[in-house]
Amino acid sequence: MSSFLFGFAAALLLTIGARDQLLVARLARPLGALILLAALLSAIFTAGLMALAGDAIAKMLPNAARQMLVAIALVLGAIELLWPKREKRPKEPTRSPFAAFVVLLLRQWGDAARFLLFALAAATALPAHVALGGAAGACLALAGGWALGEDLERLPLRLFRLVMGAIVLVAGVVLGLGARGII
Repeated sequence: MSSFLFGFAAALLLTIGARDQLLVARLARPLGALILLAALLSAIFTAGLMALAGDAIAKMLPNAARQMLVAIALVLGAIELLWPKREKRPKEPTRSPFAAFVVLLLRQWGDAARFLLFALAAATALPAHVALGGAAGACLALAGGWALGEDLERLPLRLFRLVMGAIVLVAGVVLGLGARGII
């Protein structure tokens, strides 16, 4: 159960203000419920894939290497959280939910939430629980972005992402130092 909850919390918190949530919010009006469906499907798919990948790679590694893998995934997730976003507003001339789905898949593939799901699946023996929790958390955050629409960008998302990035970075550094036997 804790693997599910960790996956849920990680995906929910790290999807807030992420590029995929912003895209869903920006396309909520032009695409309606179709962008929400595309977002939910992509969130489920990427959460499952990253949890499976984390579990598969962790099974090949000894304990210390697995802990270092988790630390590296956390640091990469922190970098993604801390990296400033300078995106142009999307122009959706095609009104294609499939095109939006593909863009969402690509954005989610390397985002902080998926890096953390990868790390959690590598650290635990229950990748299915991590995947289910991660999918549920990401879906909730994306549905929130869809519901807020353009109002989402009025929230202090950058500050929130910086705080989350600092927390994830500290966790990654502590785990990495622990894996090396330094602390």
